[in-house]
Amino acid sequence: MKIGYARVSTQDQNLSLQLDALKVAGCETIFQEKITGTKKDRAELQNMLGQIRQGDVVVIWKLDRLARSMKDLVSLVTEVQKKGAELQSLNDHIDTTTPTGKFTFHLFAALAEFERDIIKERTKAGLAAARARGRKGGRPKGLSQKAQHTAIIAEKLYKDRELTIKQICEQLSISRGTFYNYLKHQGVKIQSQMKK
Repeated sequence: MKIGYARVSTQDQNLSLQLDALKVAGCETIFQEKITGTKKDRAELQNMLGQIRQGDVVVIWKLDRLARSMKDLVSLVTEVQKKGAELQSLNDHIDTTTPTGKFTFHLFAALAEFERDIIKERTKAGLAAARARGRKGGRPKGLSQKAQHTAIIAEKLYKDRELTIKQICEQLSISRGTFYNYLKHQGVKIQSQMKK
């Protein structure tokens, strides 16, 4: 059985072009929804995946109606094929019921895996190059402009000795640990006789 899936991204877009094409292609059942392709929890897509059986063919108007990334597309088609069904995309000329279509899709899958490997490789190389230059990953050291401003005020209040550390922290809405970090950043030595 041919099962169609049609999707548009927003409520004001029209599904009629896709629905007409899927009917002409011989789809007996058509699942349709108006939702962005980046959402994983598409109710009608999940309904369709739950109903396909061995020998069915999922027909779509274009690949981007099914998934927005190569990785998601490969994952969805793999799920379809695990159920013994195949995929046909009307405008991309991909039909996994044919040897050529299967080959084309396997090329897509290989390219998606290749892309993931290259991203991993580049990330590792970038981190290694940064370490070689003495940089480490994580948050950059130092304070934001707002935090620097607060650190200057904290230093002044501390040196004025009119408020306790607890009172300074309350005034600046910061924790005691942050207060000490600010003073350290400002190069201020903390005196043990300061009021708590």
